[in-house]
Amino acid sequence: MEAIITVVGFLGAGKTTLLKFLINSYIDKGWDPFIILNDYENAQMDAQQLTKKLDLKSIKALSGSCICCSGIMELRNTVNRIPDRKNGITLIEANGTSDACSLMEFLSVGLSDRYLPPIQISVVDVKNWQKRGEHNELEANQVQVSSLLVLTHVENTSKSRQAMVIKELQTLNPKAKIVTMDDLDILLLPELLPITNSAQKMEHQKAHWSSCSVDLPSLPHINCIDEICNQLPKNILRAKGCTKIGDQENYTYFERTPDGEVFIRPFNGIPITGSKLLTIGPGSEPSILKKAIQFSLKL
Repeated sequence: MEAIITVVGFLGAGKTTLLKFLINSYIDKGWDPFIILNDYENAQMDAQQLTKKLDLKSIKALSGSCICCSGIMELRNTVNRIPDRKNGITLIEANGTSDACSLMEFLSVGLSDRYLPPIQISVVDVKNWQKRGEHNELEANQVQVSSLLVLTHVENTSKSRQAMVIKELQTLNPKAKIVTMDDLDILLLPELLPITNSAQKMEHQKAHWSSCSVDLPSLPHINCIDEICNQLPKNILRAKGCTKIGDQENYTYFERTPDGEVFIRPFNGIPITGSKLLTIGPGSEPSILKKAIQFSLKL
């Protein structure tokens, strides 16, 4: 039977980094993974970043709906239509604001009998755990029914900070295994069992945030990326984009995490939907994004 593993975690916690690690590790060991990505805006952009070892036909991008509620039927139908493969494994990355408890409750109903009961992995950013202000409840919700908690951003945190986070996680989910990325054994994941904790219910609407995207022109120099990210309001928790810089032939991808860090790296191929700037969080409106872009172009 085929294992289904969902990956959840707050925006910027490291879900895509974990997903890439799982994809590469499973392929190296002879497994045949199928990937489902969910995001508010243009999940296809993230899908293209996974094609170095995986064909695009083995990746399904679900955009514009939340798979923990309105998008659950599409998710379930997508899973049931995945071709049967030898050594198959299905990996699902939920968007960073998913109601993880609702997702597991709904996903486990109506799946083909060729699948094992779904399990969930939660990615926990040790550096920023429970520093989300009004979003702390959502972050805590995402660990309550996970079988495995993977600690990220451990570097540059103190031993006391790490111990405090682990203690809080054990209180929220005493049955989950807790490991760092370095200690993760991928061969044990398909053998994990679903967690049967009685999760604390969260007001579901807290998992629904505004989002938007606009076309992003070519930028004259790399510094424009920092200016765009600086101009976007701090209540916009996640920003990412893809475009060409100067006279470069290849595309560049960038993202701003909830704590304000900006990461820039090469984009794999040509974005299917064209160059875009995407944001998630309160204040995500096209006029705000266009204003930030125009400001950067005037420098």
